[in-house]
Amino acid sequence: MTSIESTAFAGLEKEKRLLNATFKGPTGKPGYFGFRGDFALEFQQQLADEARPPEYKLEQILAVAKEGAGKIEILAGYLHDFAYFEAFKKVVLPLLSPEGAYFIFVNNVDLLAKYTITVDGVTFTILPCDESTVWKEVNDFCGLDKNDYKKLDAGGKLQFVLDKLVEARETFETLSLADALSRAEPVKNRNENRPV
Repeated sequence: MTSIESTAFAGLEKEKRLLNATFKGPTGKPGYFGFRGDFALEFQQQLADEARPPEYKLEQILAVAKEGAGKIEILAGYLHDFAYFEAFKKVVLPLLSPEGAYFIFVNNVDLLAKYTITVDGVTFTILPCDESTVWKEVNDFCGLDKNDYKKLDAGGKLQFVLDKLVEARETFETLSLADALSRAEPVKNRNENRPV
């Protein structure tokens, strides 16, 4: 049975960076462990024992790692502000590999924008996400609907959808990180159009 201690998630778990997990366990694919939830990227300063939410997070993560590999193989997640990518680089980039598949959905990029960027040899697909969820966006990107995997358990669904995401991956306009960050727009208020 695959355990978190033998995967790339172990260090994040030890640093208490794995938050709001809706799934954390083996995916059913031999040797694979999955995670759905958030990564804390930057912690707020804490006084005594008070628990404060992190300053920045990579949210709505869908990720799988292979036992003993030391790297996260496939990851999709949401950044509310593209500027958080700098914090993401410090915390998450060392856990990624040039062979992996990584998708970052961002609130404040043009809704028609799709970029490919490479940072320290690791390639990312940057996609817009506004008033949707990473799970829904990934399903749409792959052309999936829930009937494609309804008989699978939570781990099986995660692995199935991420494997399909790798198959659907394509290269978009290639930008440098600095260029991509310079195109970021003002951050949209998530609660703006929500009924009170």
